[in-house]
Amino acid sequence: MSDKNPHYVAPIEESDQTEIDQVKLSERKSTLWLDAWRDLRRRPLFYVALVIVIFIVAMSVFPSWFTDIDPYATDSADLSKSNGPAEPGHPLGFTRQGQDIWARIVYGASTSLSVGLITVAITAILGVPMGAIAGFFGGWVDSLLSRIGDIFFSLPYFLAAVVVMTVLSDYRNVWVISVAIGGFAWATLARIVRAEVLQVKQQEYVQASTSLGRSRMGTLINHVLPNSITPAIAYLTLALGAAIVAEATLSFLGIGLPNSIMSWGNEISQASITVRTDPLPLIYPSLALIITVLAFTILGELLRDALDPKARARR
Repeated sequence: MSDKNPHYVAPIEESDQTEIDQVKLSERKSTLWLDAWRDLRRRPLFYVALVIVIFIVAMSVFPSWFTDIDPYATDSADLSKSNGPAEPGHPLGFTRQGQDIWARIVYGASTSLSVGLITVAITAILGVPMGAIAGFFGGWVDSLLSRIGDIFFSLPYFLAAVVVMTVLSDYRNVWVISVAIGGFAWATLARIVRAEVLQVKQQEYVQASTSLGRSRMGTLINHVLPNSITPAIAYLTLALGAAIVAEATLSFLGIGLPNSIMSWGNEISQASITVRTDPLPLIYPSLALIITVLAFTILGELLRDALDPKARARR
Protein backbone atom coordinates (compact mmCIF):
# COMPACT_ATOMS: atom_id res chain seq x y z
CA MET A 1 0.00 0.00 0.00
CA SER A 2 1.52 3.25 -1.07
CA ASP A 3 1.59 6.34 1.05
CA LYS A 4 -0.54 9.00 -0.62
CA ASN A 5 0.68 11.76 1.66
CA PRO A 6 3.49 13.65 -0.01
CA HIS A 7 6.83 13.55 1.76
CA TYR A 8 8.35 16.82 2.79
CA VAL A 9 11.86 17.31 1.45
CA ALA A 10 13.96 19.92 3.18
CA PRO A 11 15.43 22.47 0.78
CA ILE A 12 19.09 22.07 0.09
CA GLU A 13 21.04 25.23 0.75
CA GLU A 14 22.80 26.44 -2.32
CA SER A 15 26.52 26.73 -1.91
CA ASP A 16 28.41 29.66 -3.26
CA GLN A 17 29.89 28.32 -6.50
CA THR A 18 32.76 30.74 -6.24
CA GLU A 19 33.76 29.29 -2.88
CA ILE A 20 33.54 25.76 -4.30
CA ASP A 21 35.76 26.74 -7.20
CA GLN A 22 38.27 28.28 -4.81
CA VAL A 23 38.35 25.11 -2.71
CA LYS A 24 38.92 22.95 -5.78
CA LEU A 25 41.67 25.26 -6.97
CA SER A 26 43.33 25.29 -3.54
CA GLU A 27 43.18 21.50 -3.23
CA ARG A 28 44.62 21.00 -6.70
CA LYS A 29 47.50 23.38 -6.07
CA SER A 30 48.31 21.99 -2.63
CA THR A 31 48.22 18.41 -3.92
CA LEU A 32 50.50 19.26 -6.84
CA TRP A 33 53.11 20.95 -4.66
CA LEU A 34 52.82 18.26 -1.98
CA ASP A 35 53.41 15.52 -4.55
CA ALA A 36 56.32 17.51 -5.95
CA TRP A 37 57.88 17.85 -2.49
CA ARG A 38 57.49 14.12 -1.84
CA ASP A 39 59.29 13.44 -5.09
CA LEU A 40 62.06 15.98 -4.49
CA ARG A 41 62.89 14.92 -0.95
CA ARG A 42 63.74 11.41 -2.18
CA ARG A 43 66.38 12.74 -4.56
CA PRO A 44 69.84 13.45 -3.04
CA LEU A 45 70.78 15.74 -5.94
CA PHE A 46 67.99 18.10 -4.89
CA TYR A 47 69.61 18.68 -1.50
CA VAL A 48 73.05 19.15 -3.03
CA ALA A 49 71.77 21.72 -5.54
CA LEU A 50 69.65 23.47 -2.90
CA VAL A 51 72.58 23.83 -0.48
CA ILE A 52 74.77 25.30 -3.23
CA VAL A 53 72.04 27.76 -4.26
CA ILE A 54 71.47 28.85 -0.65
CA PHE A 55 75.23 29.30 -0.20
CA ILE A 56 75.52 31.45 -3.34
CA VAL A 57 72.50 33.56 -2.36
CA ALA A 58 73.92 34.11 1.13
CA MET A 59 77.28 35.05 -0.37
CA SER A 60 75.58 37.55 -2.67
CA VAL A 61 73.43 39.18 0.00
CA PHE A 62 75.93 39.11 2.88
CA PRO A 63 79.45 39.19 1.37
CA SER A 64 80.95 40.44 4.65
CA TRP A 65 80.08 37.06 6.20
CA PHE A 66 82.55 35.37 3.87
CA THR A 67 85.43 37.84 3.67
CA ASP A 68 86.77 40.78 5.65
CA ILE A 69 88.26 42.36 2.55
CA ASP A 70 86.38 44.92 0.46
CA PRO A 71 87.79 44.62 -3.07
CA TYR A 72 86.14 47.92 -4.01
CA ALA A 73 88.30 49.77 -1.48
CA THR A 74 91.14 51.83 -2.94
CA ASP A 75 93.74 50.11 -0.76
CA SER A 76 92.62 46.56 -1.63
CA ALA A 77 95.36 46.11 -4.26
CA ASP A 78 98.97 45.39 -3.34
CA LEU A 79 101.20 45.07 -6.40
CA SER A 80 103.93 43.49 -4.29
CA LYS A 81 101.67 40.42 -4.06
CA SER A 82 100.91 40.24 -7.79
CA ASN A 83 99.97 36.63 -8.68
CA GLY A 84 101.00 35.67 -5.16
CA PRO A 85 100.14 32.25 -3.69
CA ALA A 86 97.58 31.54 -1.00
CA GLU A 87 98.39 32.65 2.52
CA PRO A 88 96.51 33.01 5.83
CA GLY A 89 93.49 35.23 5.25
CA HIS A 90 93.83 34.89 1.48
CA PRO A 91 92.86 31.26 0.71
CA LEU A 92 93.00 31.53 -3.09
CA GLY A 93 95.96 33.85 -3.51
CA PHE A 94 96.14 37.10 -5.46
CA THR A 95 95.38 38.42 -8.93
CA ARG A 96 97.79 40.13 -11.33
CA GLN A 97 96.89 43.45 -9.69
CA GLY A 98 97.59 42.03 -6.22
CA GLN A 99 93.93 41.77 -5.20
CA ASP A 100 92.48 38.94 -3.15
CA ILE A 101 90.89 36.38 -5.49
CA TRP A 102 88.44 35.00 -2.92
CA ALA A 103 87.12 38.48 -2.06
CA ARG A 104 86.57 39.29 -5.72
CA ILE A 105 84.71 36.01 -6.26
CA VAL A 106 82.50 36.70 -3.24
CA TYR A 107 81.61 40.22 -4.36
CA GLY A 108 81.31 39.12 -7.98
CA ALA A 109 78.63 36.62 -6.97
CA SER A 110 76.31 39.48 -6.07
CA THR A 111 76.60 41.04 -9.53
CA SER A 112 76.24 37.78 -11.44
CA LEU A 113 73.23 36.67 -9.41
CA SER A 114 71.64 40.12 -9.71
CA VAL A 115 71.87 39.93 -13.49
CA GLY A 116 70.31 36.46 -13.39
CA LEU A 117 67.42 37.50 -11.15
CA ILE A 118 66.63 40.72 -13.03
CA THR A 119 66.79 38.89 -16.36
CA VAL A 120 64.42 36.20 -15.08
CA ALA A 121 62.04 38.87 -13.76
CA ILE A 122 61.98 40.61 -17.15
CA THR A 123 61.45 37.29 -18.90
CA ALA A 124 58.52 36.49 -16.60
CA ILE A 125 56.95 39.95 -16.91
CA LEU A 126 56.96 39.66 -20.70
CA GLY A 127 56.49 35.94 -21.25
CA VAL A 128 53.79 34.97 -18.73
CA PRO A 129 51.14 37.57 -19.72
CA MET A 130 51.80 37.10 -23.44
CA GLY A 131 51.45 33.34 -23.25
CA ALA A 132 48.47 33.39 -20.89
CA ILE A 133 46.46 35.94 -22.87
CA ALA A 134 47.22 34.23 -26.18
CA GLY A 135 46.23 30.79 -24.91
CA PHE A 136 43.09 31.86 -23.04
CA PHE A 137 41.45 34.28 -25.48
CA GLY A 138 42.43 32.51 -28.70
CA GLY A 139 41.28 33.82 -32.07
CA TRP A 140 42.95 36.88 -33.51
CA VAL A 141 44.51 37.69 -30.13
CA ASP A 142 46.30 34.35 -30.11
CA SER A 143 47.36 34.76 -33.74
CA LEU A 144 48.76 38.25 -33.17
CA LEU A 145 50.64 37.47 -29.95
CA SER A 146 51.91 34.14 -31.30
CA ARG A 147 53.33 35.84 -34.40
CA ILE A 148 55.09 38.42 -32.22
CA GLY A 149 56.46 35.59 -30.09
CA ASP A 150 57.62 33.72 -33.19
CA ILE A 151 59.62 36.76 -34.31
CA PHE A 152 61.45 36.96 -30.98
CA PHE A 153 61.80 33.17 -30.83
CA SER A 154 63.56 33.16 -34.20
CA LEU A 155 66.16 35.64 -32.91
CA PRO A 156 68.96 34.02 -30.87
CA TYR A 157 68.70 35.99 -27.64
CA PHE A 158 72.46 35.96 -27.05
CA LEU A 159 73.19 37.35 -30.50
CA ALA A 160 70.54 40.03 -29.94
CA ALA A 161 72.14 40.87 -26.59
CA VAL A 162 75.54 41.23 -28.29
CA VAL A 163 74.05 43.76 -30.73
CA VAL A 164 72.28 45.71 -27.97
CA MET A 165 75.36 45.84 -25.73
CA THR A 166 77.53 46.95 -28.65
CA VAL A 167 75.14 49.77 -29.50
CA LEU A 168 74.78 50.80 -25.84
CA SER A 169 78.47 50.46 -25.02
CA ASP A 170 78.45 53.78 -23.16
CA TYR A 171 75.62 52.68 -20.84
CA ARG A 172 76.79 49.27 -19.69
CA ASN A 173 75.49 48.32 -16.26
CA VAL A 174 73.56 45.53 -14.54
CA TRP A 175 70.16 46.81 -15.68
CA VAL A 176 71.12 47.34 -19.31
CA ILE A 177 72.68 43.90 -19.70
CA SER A 178 69.68 42.29 -17.96
CA VAL A 179 67.24 44.03 -20.31
CA ALA A 180 69.40 43.08 -23.30
CA ILE A 181 69.18 39.40 -22.35
CA GLY A 182 65.67 39.18 -20.89
CA GLY A 183 64.11 41.38 -23.56
CA PHE A 184 64.79 38.69 -26.17
CA ALA A 185 64.56 35.51 -24.05
CA TRP A 186 60.85 35.59 -23.11
CA ALA A 187 59.41 33.91 -26.21
CA THR A 188 60.15 30.36 -25.03
CA LEU A 189 58.42 31.03 -21.71
CA ALA A 190 55.40 32.48 -23.54
CA ARG A 191 55.08 29.25 -25.54
CA ILE A 192 55.26 27.14 -22.39
CA VAL A 193 52.59 29.20 -20.60
CA ARG A 194 50.34 29.28 -23.67
CA ALA A 195 50.43 25.49 -24.05
CA GLU A 196 49.57 25.03 -20.37
CA VAL A 197 46.73 27.57 -20.48
CA LEU A 198 45.21 25.80 -23.50
CA GLN A 199 44.89 22.65 -21.37
CA VAL A 200 43.76 24.27 -18.13
CA LYS A 201 41.01 26.41 -19.68
CA GLN A 202 39.17 23.24 -20.71
CA GLN A 203 38.68 22.19 -17.07
CA GLU A 204 35.15 22.19 -15.65
CA TYR A 205 35.82 24.68 -12.86
CA VAL A 206 37.07 27.20 -15.43
CA GLN A 207 33.96 26.82 -17.56
CA ALA A 208 31.78 27.03 -14.44
CA SER A 209 33.43 30.29 -13.43
CA THR A 210 32.73 31.79 -16.85
CA SER A 211 29.11 30.60 -16.85
CA LEU A 212 28.50 32.24 -13.46
CA GLY A 213 29.21 35.64 -14.92
CA ARG A 214 32.81 36.21 -13.92
CA SER A 215 34.71 38.24 -16.49
CA ARG A 216 37.06 36.35 -18.77
CA MET A 217 40.05 38.30 -17.47
CA GLY A 218 38.97 37.54 -13.90
CA THR A 219 38.70 33.85 -14.75
CA LEU A 220 42.15 33.93 -16.32
CA ILE A 221 43.77 35.62 -13.32
CA ASN A 222 41.94 33.74 -10.54
CA HIS A 223 41.50 30.26 -11.98
CA VAL A 224 43.58 29.59 -15.09
CA LEU A 225 46.88 31.32 -14.41
CA PRO A 226 47.48 29.87 -10.91
CA ASN A 227 47.12 26.37 -12.39
CA SER A 228 49.31 27.13 -15.40
CA ILE A 229 52.30 28.72 -13.70
CA THR A 230 54.15 25.66 -12.40
CA PRO A 231 55.97 24.81 -15.67
CA ALA A 232 57.00 28.46 -15.87
CA ILE A 233 58.59 28.31 -12.42
CA ALA A 234 60.72 25.34 -13.43
CA TYR A 235 61.72 27.03 -16.69
CA LEU A 236 62.67 30.28 -14.95
CA THR A 237 64.96 28.37 -12.59
CA LEU A 238 66.79 27.01 -15.63
CA ALA A 239 66.75 30.44 -17.28
CA LEU A 240 68.46 32.00 -14.27
CA GLY A 241 71.53 29.84 -14.80
CA ALA A 242 71.51 30.60 -18.52
CA ALA A 243 71.36 34.34 -17.80
CA ILE A 244 74.40 34.12 -15.52
CA VAL A 245 76.32 32.35 -18.29
CA ALA A 246 75.20 34.96 -20.84
CA GLU A 247 76.44 37.81 -18.64
CA ALA A 248 79.76 36.07 -18.08
CA THR A 249 80.19 35.47 -21.81
CA LEU A 250 79.35 39.06 -22.72
CA SER A 251 81.75 40.38 -20.09
CA PHE A 252 84.46 37.98 -21.26
CA LEU A 253 84.03 39.32 -24.80
CA GLY A 254 84.49 42.86 -23.48
CA ILE A 255 80.95 44.04 -24.27
CA GLY A 256 79.31 43.16 -20.97
CA LEU A 257 79.82 44.89 -17.65
CA PRO A 258 82.69 47.40 -17.32
CA ASN A 259 85.77 46.29 -15.39
CA SER A 260 84.84 48.63 -12.55
CA ILE A 261 81.94 46.28 -11.72
CA MET A 262 83.00 42.95 -10.26
CA SER A 263 81.41 39.89 -11.85
CA TRP A 264 82.60 36.39 -12.54
CA GLY A 265 82.67 37.16 -16.26
CA ASN A 266 85.00 40.10 -15.71
CA GLU A 267 87.21 38.03 -13.40
CA ILE A 268 87.54 35.34 -16.06
CA SER A 269 88.25 37.94 -18.74
CA GLN A 270 90.99 39.66 -16.73
CA ALA A 271 92.56 36.38 -15.59
CA SER A 272 92.75 35.06 -19.15
CA ILE A 273 95.62 37.49 -19.81
CA THR A 274 97.97 35.50 -17.57
CA VAL A 275 96.46 32.04 -18.08
CA ARG A 276 99.71 30.60 -19.49
CA THR A 277 101.87 31.72 -16.59
CA ASP A 278 99.32 31.58 -13.76
CA PRO A 279 96.07 29.71 -14.53
CA LEU A 280 94.66 29.71 -10.97
CA PRO A 281 93.08 33.21 -11.13
CA LEU A 282 91.16 31.93 -14.17
CA ILE A 283 90.26 28.54 -12.72
CA TYR A 284 88.70 29.79 -9.47
CA PRO A 285 86.02 32.13 -10.90
CA SER A 286 85.37 29.62 -13.68
CA LEU A 287 84.67 26.93 -11.08
CA ALA A 288 82.37 29.31 -9.19
CA LEU A 289 80.46 29.98 -12.40
CA ILE A 290 80.24 26.31 -13.40
CA ILE A 291 79.11 25.11 -9.96
CA THR A 292 76.48 27.84 -9.63
CA VAL A 293 75.01 27.33 -13.09
CA LEU A 294 75.06 23.56 -12.62
CA ALA A 295 73.21 23.89 -9.31
CA PHE A 296 70.46 26.06 -10.83
CA THR A 297 70.22 23.74 -13.83
CA ILE A 298 69.86 20.63 -11.67
CA LEU A 299 67.33 22.38 -9.44
CA GLY A 300 65.31 23.48 -12.45
CA GLU A 301 65.36 20.02 -14.04
CA LEU A 302 64.32 18.31 -10.81
CA LEU A 303 61.60 20.88 -10.20
CA ARG A 304 60.27 20.47 -13.72
CA ASP A 305 60.08 16.69 -13.36
CA ALA A 306 58.55 16.89 -9.89
CA LEU A 307 55.79 19.25 -11.04
CA ASP A 308 54.97 17.07 -14.05
CA PRO A 309 52.67 14.16 -13.06
CA LYS A 310 53.46 12.35 -16.32
CA ALA A 311 57.20 12.48 -15.62
CA ARG A 312 56.63 11.15 -12.09
CA ALA A 313 54.50 8.31 -13.46
CA ARG A 314 57.25 7.24 -15.86
CA ARG A 315 59.77 6.80 -13.04
